[in-house]
Amino acid sequence: MTAVEDYLQPEGGWRQPVETRLPPPPPSQRGVAFRAISGVSRLFGREELPRIFPVLNTNRRLFWPWLWFASRLMPFGRLPADLREKLILRTAWHCRSRYEWGQHVEIALSAGVSDADIVALATGHDDADPSHAAALRACDDLCREKLISDANWQVLAGHFKPAALVEITVLVGHYEMVAGLLINSGIDLEPSIDAVLADFNRRARDVRLA
Repeated sequence: MTAVEDYLQPEGGWRQPVETRLPPPPPSQRGVAFRAISGVSRLFGREELPRIFPVLNTNRRLFWPWLWFASRLMPFGRLPADLREKLILRTAWHCRSRYEWGQHVEIALSAGVSDADIVALATGHDDADPSHAAALRACDDLCREKLISDANWQVLAGHFKPAALVEITVLVGHYEMVAGLLINSGIDLEPSIDAVLADFNRRARDVRLA
């Protein structure tokens, strides 16, 4: 569990069981095909394989189809990378998943999302981009009510084509599902990503929003 309290936390704090319930299995139990993924992670600038992968690989029948499906959303989705990451972060915030939040703070910063953008996501400020603001309001509806309001849908549909509307809805739903596993597994962020999150939290204290 994190030893230092994060500067930004959702109302009620992060959801986390008292003890880790589904720890990542040791490398010797992960299978030859899975172990090859560890090398691939370094191609994306990661010092270590995210712990969610070996946890999901505990059920290999689900892991490999999930990996292909998830890759269609991230990193190979059709939404702009900055919007995609804002939506994932807002979903993680609603779900109160620190692991998902921390992982995607790091990815969002790499995709050009600013500290101020992330603070705005956490504090309920509207995004400066009208299309992003519409997508984030839809995300709020999906996470809270599962139904995007007629008014928000009308605005959203004015900015995005039908294929993107499907992708936005599926993206939020997918990361709600992933957050559920992450929260209930009780896994902690990798040290390198935790350090990125700690640096962000320090900078976030100085962000002033209009």
